[in-house]
Amino acid sequence: MAAMFSKNSTPTVSNDAETIIGKSVKIEGTFNGEGNIIVEGEVNGNLKTDKDLDVKEGSKITADIEAANMKIAGEINGNVKCHGNLDISGQGKIIGDIETKLISIATGAVLKGHCATNAHEAKPKESPKHD
Repeated sequence: MAAMFSKNSTPTVSNDAETIIGKSVKIEGTFNGEGNIIVEGEVNGNLKTDKDLDVKEGSKITADIEAANMKIAGEINGNVKCHGNLDISGQGKIIGDIETKLISIATGAVLKGHCATNAHEAKPKESPKHD
């Protein structure tokens, strides 16, 4: 099975999404998944997956979201927690705080909130060895 996101820093979508929230679909409440999710519609509440999340242009999420990797071309109103790569396209809009390992923000994207990355965190120092 092909990965939803490629190994380079720019996520690419493949056809292996477990869940697709279509353009005419509106979800209210908490949505938890274990597979890749594509959002084309509207989500209000919370959205979490263990895999990758692709928020398409024209979609709207009013929720806190969490995923392994994310590609954002729609609108997010809520906090974002991404364990890997977060790619915000030129049409993407995030109003909320972001916590991610790596981030890519295209020209034209909107980001209003705090952003914390941990891609280059120093490794913890080892304790000195005592004889």
